[in-house]
Amino acid sequence: MPMVTSGSSTPPIPPAGAGVGPLLRGWREQRRVSQLELALRADSSARHISFIETGRSRPSEEMVLRLAEHLDVPVRERNALLLAAGYAPHYPETPLDAPAMEAVRQGMERLIQGYEPYPALVVDATYTVLAANRGVAMFLDGVPESLLTPPLNAMRLTLHPRGLAPRIRNLREWRDHLLAQMERRIALRRSEPLRALYEEVAAYPVPSVDPEPADAEAAEPVPYFALPMRIEHDGRILSFMSSISTFNTPMDVTVAELAIETFLPADPATLKYLQSFTS
Repeated sequence: MPMVTSGSSTPPIPPAGAGVGPLLRGWREQRRVSQLELALRADSSARHISFIETGRSRPSEEMVLRLAEHLDVPVRERNALLLAAGYAPHYPETPLDAPAMEAVRQGMERLIQGYEPYPALVVDATYTVLAANRGVAMFLDGVPESLLTPPLNAMRLTLHPRGLAPRIRNLREWRDHLLAQMERRIALRRSEPLRALYEEVAAYPVPSVDPEPADAEAAEPVPYFALPMRIEHDGRILSFMSSISTFNTPMDVTVAELAIETFLPADPATLKYLQSFTS
């Protein structure tokens, strides 16, 4: 699939125009960091942090960025903090199809193509699929065209009752894993679109008991070292462990929100089946 452009409870977000102080206080409380602890991390004083949060002191641009870094504020929200403090955004948001992003696009495409025949894909902050290799095609067998109309969404494809869900043999476990992953992202990013997606996919119906695979009795037990996704494909049960990679210290909002998810064979049978495609 070619590269395309992107499109847990948290403390309430202060209203627009409230100033940088309440925003910083909200992030600090969400991270469960005291004013004193934040001051020590940022080489400041608890008094100064208090004055910033109450609006009695206007932080410098450098201080806003320093506090945001120590509070692990996502890059997009760091720009929002700067704007609230009266400064220009520090991090650009370059469209993925811009010429300046060619190296990023080509690098990710080479990476996921080199991962074949194992599945790999690239998603943005709301799980919109931006690119995928040919290994992902096995997941999409039987998925109706209505769910394959761009923009594809990885969470919707996986958990929708007409998507991958009917073929995932440990759906309840895998669903719990995915919803927990989304909750962590929501807590980090405070994203309303992500919250809306979470509420949508969490409301999808799920069977009370996972269906047993046809070969359950014949299959030998496997010592899994991470939760696998066990999915039926062409009469076989394939098991995959997934990993997610992001860019270190991103300096662009678009790059900061990209993630590469790869699926590794979780048992010898799956490994042998996938290797048969390259033999």
